[in-house]
Amino acid sequence: MVSGSVNDIEVVAEVDVVVIGAGQAGLSSAYHLRRTGFEPDRDFVVLDHSPGPGGAWQFRWASLTYGKVHGMHALPGMELTGADPGRASSEVIAEYFDTYERTFDLRVRRPVDVRAVREGPDARLLVETSAGTWSTRALINATGTWDRPFWPRYPGQETFRGRQLHTAQYPGPEEFAGQRVVVVGGGASGTQHLLEIARYAAATTWVTRRPPVFREGPFSEDVGRAAVALVEERVRQGLPPKSVVSVTGLPLNDAIRQGLADGVLDRQPMFDRITPDGVEWRDGRRVNADVILWATGFRAAIDHLAPLRLREPGGGIRVDGTRAVADPRIHLVGYGPSASTIGANRAGRAAVRDIRQLLTEEPVAA
Repeated sequence: MVSGSVNDIEVVAEVDVVVIGAGQAGLSSAYHLRRTGFEPDRDFVVLDHSPGPGGAWQFRWASLTYGKVHGMHALPGMELTGADPGRASSEVIAEYFDTYERTFDLRVRRPVDVRAVREGPDARLLVETSAGTWSTRALINATGTWDRPFWPRYPGQETFRGRQLHTAQYPGPEEFAGQRVVVVGGGASGTQHLLEIARYAAATTWVTRRPPVFREGPFSEDVGRAAVALVEERVRQGLPPKSVVSVTGLPLNDAIRQGLADGVLDRQPMFDRITPDGVEWRDGRRVNADVILWATGFRAAIDHLAPLRLREPGGGIRVDGTRAVADPRIHLVGYGPSASTIGANRAGRAAVRDIRQLLTEEPVAA
């Protein structure tokens, strides 16, 4: 690509579409761009800040084997077959994504950190990165949530003499051998951490803000559609999205049933403060701890879009399908209702369809 300038702003290149992120959502989007006639490097570019292929999966803990992964849906155009369920999901999916990128010649550029997206001249967007600035007519933001772990704040948190870490830093269960561990969070990660850690730890305590909801029976299409609809309604209103899991509940599988029977999944209400030696409730009850593990989820990694002022008063970006209502050039894939592997695939296709229409529209005469 040849360097140039847009009204005296040095740019790496001018393209039609910049895709930010090369996880499931970004690769799906790039695939559909390629399939509908966009050429990588000439018409679009995929920028990824990770050191290698695999999206957020490459950072998952080793004990999360492929056989434990729920709902990993194949990327469009290439199935993931023959994977060893006993291998680490970080290895299996990183290799799959790597093969996918090479098979479809997506030419992902990494590591490239996107710092800001700003309004540029001539109705273009300027994507400022660690590798220079791209000028683009449209943007697909597929940055997911892994880079924004959510850490709640509680009184006394800074006084705790033990270790605090988030799911994003989870090293696997062996590191907690002989320790007293408080796990905070009622989602899939929290329950998985507990079931693993309990085999090694001296003691575990599970606390959540709300009582966990366990879902009996299969995850039907009707249940899935209803859950996605609830998440979609939030982003239509400009509210920060919730995860689909937060509205579907946790599947009551054999491991969960055993954890309930063994008392490992004995949920306690959220503590009121953190002490130097553990946690404490308002009624005076205390639990001593060596570790507090925050399995409290993630938030959308969209701070680089701040210069465009897309956020609504409710704190989220109002989205119709994948399109930002405030700016039709911006599409958010893997955000809100499309923040699942199958949802990201469908959203990538929808975003590309809308962008093609946007880019081929003739400007209206004044």
